[in-house]
Amino acid sequence: MRRYFGTDGIRGTANIHPMTAEVALKVGMAAGLMFRNGGYRNRVVIGKDTRLSGYMLENALVAGFTSVGLDVFLLGPMPTPAVAMLTRSLRADLGVMISASHNPFGDNGIKFFGPDGYKLSDEIELQIEGLIDSDLTSRLSASTDLGRAKRIDGAQQRYIEFAKRTLPREMSLEGLRVVIDCANGAAYKVAPEALWELGAEVVSLGVAPDGFNINRDCGSTSTEAVVAKVHEVRADIGIALDGDADRVIIIDEQGRTVDGDQLMAVVAESWQSSGRLSAPGIVATVMSNLGLERYLGGLGLSLARTKVGDRYVVEHMRAEGYNVGGEQSGHIVLSDFATTGDGLIAALQVLACVREQNRSVSEVCRKFEPVPQVLKNVRYAGGTPLETDRVRLAIDDGRSRLGKDGRLVIRASGTEPLIRVMAEGDDAALVNQVVNDIADVVAQSAA
Repeated sequence: MRRYFGTDGIRGTANIHPMTAEVALKVGMAAGLMFRNGGYRNRVVIGKDTRLSGYMLENALVAGFTSVGLDVFLLGPMPTPAVAMLTRSLRADLGVMISASHNPFGDNGIKFFGPDGYKLSDEIELQIEGLIDSDLTSRLSASTDLGRAKRIDGAQQRYIEFAKRTLPREMSLEGLRVVIDCANGAAYKVAPEALWELGAEVVSLGVAPDGFNINRDCGSTSTEAVVAKVHEVRADIGIALDGDADRVIIIDEQGRTVDGDQLMAVVAESWQSSGRLSAPGIVATVMSNLGLERYLGGLGLSLARTKVGDRYVVEHMRAEGYNVGGEQSGHIVLSDFATTGDGLIAALQVLACVREQNRSVSEVCRKFEPVPQVLKNVRYAGGTPLETDRVRLAIDDGRSRLGKDGRLVIRASGTEPLIRVMAEGDDAALVNQVVNDIADVVAQSAA
């Protein structure tokens, strides 16, 4: 049983266990010991988003890492994928991102990247957990071997250049009017700058973080503002990132939302035609729409499904040789460029398709008609409501009603105290009824 780590690092409400300075200190000590090697000065890079609690957690982690002899490079507000890239670029032994991604400002989280830029495995996370609650006094560094901490200049420019180089050298975005919503989060400086340097006319939203407004009525989880701005300025495209910029939602010139499933279809088809697809298919999660699977099948491509979480998508991609994967929520993993979901790079690849095909975003990005899909979240305070007999019977009944042409996915969220009930099928009314029936039973059991 995990005590700290969920599907994407450690996450919770700031200043309430486990998101306290005390736990962050111990996490820094434990993770530092796991990645401390003899023979040279070990280093860790730390990035964060714009939440108020980031200051507290950052300083606590610095104290933990330096106490066991690691040098710390502080990046300041940086996208999660930038931290992964810079972990490799700076030859660090460990990368840390302080963020709760798309969650409200009151939450925060800590996620790790190994020296290769990939998220840590479950096994390593469990080893870190074992150290967090142990007595580490005897393993602290001598006073002469303590680590140092410093802020790194030029980290933002490194990432901007890295993102730009994912496009063909001769490609320009000149003539395109782009609305970019940075969710008042980690990409509020780098994303607009990268687009402007590539030649686009940039209209920026969500670039005035104050510690409290990250993801608030903006970004990929609240696209009303970017949709309105696309209409207002008659933009060619809207790009909505989340708080740590590892996911993206696209808005076409008509103001319609394009989710991660459509974006994966766009890239997969483009890369298949240019011979860049490393395997005959892509990787997504159990939440991706059945319409995506059918569309890919028509192209002769497969859809491999994993459990929810971009880390599991990446693990399957690495194991089986895929270079395109992601989640419906907008995590798009293009392993030719990045080791994790990267909202800015995914958006740039879509813009490359728009440029190459000389067509509008709506024409490029509407690849298939999604099968009716309904998702309902049921909040619970504790316990295991999914294990009750009533819930199990309701789930079995729902699967039977949907039949072989439908899908049903019920799972506990790994980042919030929610039970997610999702169903899809060709009969929209039936799908909606099945989800409501199961959600009601789950809610009763949770109560």
